[in-house]
Amino acid sequence: MITALALLGYAACAAWWAPALLAPLTRRGASVRAGLAAWLAAMASVLVSAAVAIESSFRTVAADWPQLTQALCRSVAGGACTPAVYRSALYEGGVTALAATLALLSAVALWRYGRRVQRSRAQTRSHARTALLVGRALTDPASGIAGARAVMLDDPRPAAYCVAGRPAAIVVTSGALTVLDPPQLRAVLAHERAHLAHGHHVLATVTRALAAALPVPLFTRGAAEVARLAEMSADDTAARANGRPPLAAALIAIATGARYPSTRIAGAGHLGAGHPGPDYPDAGHPGAGHPGAGYQGTGHLSTSLPRGALAATACAVPDRVERLLRPASRASRTACTLALTLTLTALAAAPPALTLLAAR
Repeated sequence: MITALALLGYAACAAWWAPALLAPLTRRGASVRAGLAAWLAAMASVLVSAAVAIESSFRTVAADWPQLTQALCRSVAGGACTPAVYRSALYEGGVTALAATLALLSAVALWRYGRRVQRSRAQTRSHARTALLVGRALTDPASGIAGARAVMLDDPRPAAYCVAGRPAAIVVTSGALTVLDPPQLRAVLAHERAHLAHGHHVLATVTRALAAALPVPLFTRGAAEVARLAEMSADDTAARANGRPPLAAALIAIATGARYPSTRIAGAGHLGAGHPGPDYPDAGHPGAGHPGAGYQGTGHLSTSLPRGALAATACAVPDRVERLLRPASRASRTACTLALTLTLTALAAAPPALTLLAAR
């Protein structure tokens, strides 16, 4: 029972305090892969610890129920807990109700997670099939790399996003095509292909479902941070193939709904204080229940996008543009990777270490 309590204590502490440790290390995206691994490891560590603790508790209860009720009673009431109390039907019924409540809460969390995943997958596949049926094909010779087809939908609101399906679809609205030049369009398509090729839609579905089922800081903040880092990862892939200025200009163009020449960015160097660039909204982090949308100058694309959609301007556009134009130095990347690796190791080692210490 001590092992179960130790693991539950660790899971609770990590669920509430791990974001305060991880967020500063991943804020600028200096090491995207290590950042994603650290957030996912923290979530997995909490889930595994809680699951092992619950399983151990139920095994202990099944093995020695009378002794457990006695120990629980005396831990609360001390010497006032007599056999007449802990052997009474009322007391045992109360403990049984408590155990049943914990089991029910666990079952509800699992059901909410499963329902969220199922609905997200169904909506995403339906949207992909519809987009492929009604959209007009875009010329994108490299789209086969991710097994996706690129299509254009008639909509004056600038947006670009991808949805997983069989096959997957990359959707660009007519509004986006009016503000993107050919190099920028290629960069946007490469960004969306990167999402599909790297399985970011799976990460988005899983983390958003966890945030809906378990609304504690690690999962709610973690879902937003994973989405943010996934966008930065796709940015990196697209930038390697198409250059940073076209992608950064494309993000600004879609976000503002106005053309923004890549040469203007290349000449500016970065978007900092006093830069005469346009005002564009900070899309922030998509909430746990928000699918992420393509933003423009006067508002945002309809939230009818499926939950699994990954939009090019879904979150943190200013931070991503600044990151593209002012990449972290090699020393910063190395230091960040080292810090995240140490954090990842600590998160992975904590549950087994607690189990060993509690068993002594």
